[in-house]
Amino acid sequence: DPPGSTAVTDEQKRVVDRLAAEIVRRRLTAPALLFLESSRPLNYIGSQLLVFCAPFAEVFFDPGDYGTLAGFLENRGSIEYTCRRIEALDDERHGAGTVGSKSDSKETQG
Repeated sequence: DPPGSTAVTDEQKRVVDRLAAEIVRRRLTAPALLFLESSRPLNYIGSQLLVFCAPFAEVFFDPGDYGTLAGFLENRGSIEYTCRRIEALDDERHGAGTVGSKSDSKETQG
């Protein structure tokens, strides 16, 4: 696996999108991205920590989603994918009408 590439299943996409949406909803985009980018070299160790903490964490989180996320984070490209999803959802929420968007460029061409 080259760094930054990972095959993402539909279940993993659903869980990551749910996590990303919650991060954006709580307006934690910048801290989440900072944390994820700084922990990128340790993503496999972090995923194993999630597995270790599963008996406690599953009291608060859905066990299926928690296991899916922990398994997904074992992949090298998982942090990159998660960061891009958070950024995309944040852009959708805040940047729908920004200059340079596709709708703006169509108006200037026509």
